[in-house]
Amino acid sequence: MKKLLFLLFFTSIISLNAQSKPKGFFELSTPIKMWVIFHPFKAKKSYQIALETNKVSDSIAKTNALDKDKSGGQVDAFRHAYWLARLKQDLGEKAARSLGEAHEKDNYITYKERKLEDGVVPDEISSEMDLYNNEQGLKLIQKKSKISRKNLIHKIVNAIKEGKMKIIKKDKKGRFLTCKGKIISKEELKGKWKNNKCLVSSNVKN
Repeated sequence: MKKLLFLLFFTSIISLNAQSKPKGFFELSTPIKMWVIFHPFKAKKSYQIALETNKVSDSIAKTNALDKDKSGGQVDAFRHAYWLARLKQDLGEKAARSLGEAHEKDNYITYKERKLEDGVVPDEISSEMDLYNNEQGLKLIQKKSKISRKNLIHKIVNAIKEGKMKIIKKDKKGRFLTCKGKIISKEELKGKWKNNKCLVSSNVKN
């Protein structure tokens, strides 16, 4: 028991957000805390995988492999799929999925507190997109798989280009659109968890 408390006290974890800094256990939201409590020996590895994921996603965003969109676009989809694939590879499917779900619950808390995630307030459609892409990432790998990082990246990029993941519909100027193609004003989105944003297949070009 003392060893467990020691681990929890010194546990750090990072959000799947390139702008996030590591947080101590007592700074975490309740959903993330609960994940750490049930997976104390996997928390450090999950932190390392999140750092790796953000680094790889930032690198992908600087290439022409995907659309460079980190918030609702293909790079966002890549980040979540890669994150869950790597978590499953090293930690197993159950732990990976539960951390992904805890992250989305944390996003709802962020919305309620009006904090920023990747420059925007999280909303329901973004959470749906993340959870969908998380599941696709889980399907692309097996626990303890020996696939290289390079091959995993290639596999995920191909899945995105084949439309196997989801992105949020936008126009060429990056403005959010309804499923009927109507521009959604910033005023319509401000402070709302539910809105008229539209999920589309990841190979749809904005």
